[in-house]
Amino acid sequence: MINLEQRTSNEINKDLAGRVAKLRKRRKLSQQALAQRSGVSFGSVKRFEQTGDISLQSLTKIAIALEVEGELESLFSQVPYESLEEILNEQGR
Repeated sequence: MINLEQRTSNEINKDLAGRVAKLRKRRKLSQQALAQRSGVSFGSVKRFEQTGDISLQSLTKIAIALEVEGELESLFSQVPYESLEEILNEQGR
């Protein structure tokens, strides 16, 4: 079945970029300061906030610089099972 409300990857990425930008501003950091603190180029930080486009490596560096790496570390750690088949697959049966 097709989920008509499912968001695209671009929509999700732009939403994530908006949350990072909001956190950056809350911490009173400029894009340049975040770039320096994270080791990610200024251009990459700027592009990420505008388009949502960034490598996983750079996103991780930004999360560390903003001291929210735990958010990434817990990603996908508590995904509920969708079926009994998934439970059996995890158990290797």
